[in-house]
Amino acid sequence: MSVLTEERVGLATVYMAEGLLRAMVVRGALESAGIPVVLNYETLGAPPEVAEHTGKVCVMVPVEWQAEAEKLLSSRPRAGEVFSVPPGTQAPANHD
Repeated sequence: MSVLTEERVGLATVYMAEGLLRAMVVRGALESAGIPVVLNYETLGAPPEVAEHTGKVCVMVPVEWQAEAEKLLSSRPRAGEVFSVPPGTQAPANHD
C-alpha cells in the first residue's frame, strides 16, 4: 500500500475513504487495536448531515504506527471475526 506522509506533523495517510462514515469505521478498527488516528477532510461548507456522506477522508496515523496500521488494514479477518474494510474504500494514490 502506498503511503502519503505529512512530514511537518509526523502523520502518514494509511487509508482514503469516500465519506466520513466509512472513515469512522476504519478509524474504529485501528483505535480498537490501540493505534491513534486522525481524520483529515474538508466539508466545503456543506451542512454536517450532507458533509459526512461526501468527499474523501484521509485516515492518518503517527508515522511510528504506520507499519502496524497498514498490516491491520491489509489483513483478512480470522474465522469468527466481524472486522472488514467497507466496500468502496481505497488506498491513497502512489506519490513516490
